[in-house]
This record gives sequence, C-alpha cells and structure tokens, in this order.
Amino acid sequence: MSATDGTGSDEPAKVSKREGKKPKAPAKPSKAGRNLPAAIAVGVVLLGALLSGLLFFPFAIVAIATVFAAVGVWEVSRALEVRGMKVPLVPVLVGTVALPFAAYFGGSEALAFALVASVVALVLWRTIDTAEDAVRSILAGIFVLLWVPFLLSFALLLLGEPGGQVRVAVLLLLVVSNDTFGYIVGAVFGKHPMAPKISPKKSWEGFAGSAGGATVVGIVAALYFLDQPWWFGLVLAVATVAAATAGDFSESMIKRELGVKDMSNLLPGHGGIMDRLDSIVFAAPVVFMLSVLLVPGA
Repeated sequence: MSATDGTGSDEPAKVSKREGKKPKAPAKPSKAGRNLPAAIAVGVVLLGALLSGLLFFPFAIVAIATVFAAVGVWEVSRALEVRGMKVPLVPVLVGTVALPFAAYFGGSEALAFALVASVVALVLWRTIDTAEDAVRSILAGIFVLLWVPFLLSFALLLLGEPGGQVRVAVLLLLVVSNDTFGYIVGAVFGKHPMAPKISPKKSWEGFAGSAGGATVVGIVAALYFLDQPWWFGLVLAVATVAAATAGDFSESMIKRELGVKDMSNLLPGHGGIMDRLDSIVFAAPVVFMLSVLLVPGA
C-alpha cells in the first residue's frame, strides 16, 4: 500500500525530522497465503512433539490425537452453525473421546462398535432434547463424527499394529513432506490452479512438488525404517499424496460452502486444528489399509 499525503495539496508534503521515517509496510503474506515464519515454527513444534511422543511415550499419542479431534470437532461444529446446522456437542464429544481409545486398545472391531454406539447415543440425545430440526442436527453430528474422530482413529489403529510407532511416524513424515514440498514448489513455481473454484492457491506445480517430495521420503522410509522394498514406499507415497490432496480439497469445499477462510485461528500461520488435520484424516485410513494388506504382521 503506497503512502499518501492526505492534505489534498499538489505540493510535496513537508516532513519533520521526527516524522521523517516512513512507517513500515505490513509484512506481505507469502504467495501461498500463509505467514511463513509462524507456519514453520508451529509446524516444527507440532511435528517434534508428535515424534517425541511416538519414540518415548506412545500412549501420549492417543491422548494428543483425542485432544486434537475434540478441538477439531468444536471448530467444525462452530463453522456449521453459520448455516444453521447445530451439532449436539455433548454426545459428539463423548464419541470423539471413545473412538480413538477404542481403536488403540480394542482394534477395528472396537472402533466399529464405538462408532455405532456414538451414533445411537447421538440420535437418542437429540430426540430427547427436542424434536425441532432434529434430522438436520443428527445428520450434522454424524458427519462431524465420521470426518474428524473416526477417520483420525485409523492412525491409532496403525499405532496398535506391530511396529506401529514407526508406521505412524512414517505416516506423519509423508503428510508433512506432502504439505511442505507442495507449499514450497507451489509458492515459487505455481501458475496453473488445480481447482480454482475450490482452492485457487493449489497448483499443479505444487502437486508435483508434493508427489516428488513424498516419493523420496516414502522410498527412504520403506528401505531404512520399515524394512520393505522400495516399491512399497512408492505405493505408500502415491496413495498418501492422493488421499492428503483429497482431504485438503474436501475441507476447502466445506469452508467455501460455509463462507469461512479458516476453521479457527488457534495455530498462527496455519489457521485451526482442522486446517492441519485435513490431510491426515484422509491419509490415515489409506496408510493403515495398505500397511495391513501389503505388510501384514510386520
């Protein structure tokens, strides 16, 4: 923004010594639309905390995932209220706590049971509370349950598998490399939007950066951390990039439909918790299924 005199005179404004310094222009956001230093700092802290938990206290990841899911549920519920969809927070939050713990301690069968029980409790709660707009409210609650805690619980299923700590670490590294390389390449070279009506800043160049970076990370992880052939890392990387991109676009569509830029402003440079979880919640089920199918009992 250029500075103006504001006096209406055609003559150059006289500037006193005390006022001689022009005010600094506000820092411009990066081409990809983020506060880059804040985004990097928050990202490093989050990744470091998660990897440290995996290495030294795996159960902490269950607690962290549950807290993240609960905050994500709160963010999405608040955003849905913009369109008059009121989520019954009490039963949804109870389900949000139950699903990750069921996944980690009981496996896929316990996760399925917890999901069904959560939906039944949600319907009963909403019906007893009031019948007004009940169907719309129940559907909104089920949507939030499925999108946030249920999908995220696949990361806890993965953690409960043999070698689960390493597998979840690889999942996180793949998603982070997808986001990081996509962001950097897109910010520098991005010219061709993938879906301009949904997410104008997502470019094909950035997608290529995501694919390239995640592929390198996936192959290295397969060879040196998972003790698997290189092609397993390639398959894992390609599937993760596709799932993470779908998750990113899905959240962008929801935010555009609701008319919000970010789900919240809890994380400087990132937006809300769901603005960070959008890729992980779609990638976790894919990585879990590929790991179980291609490396059973590893």
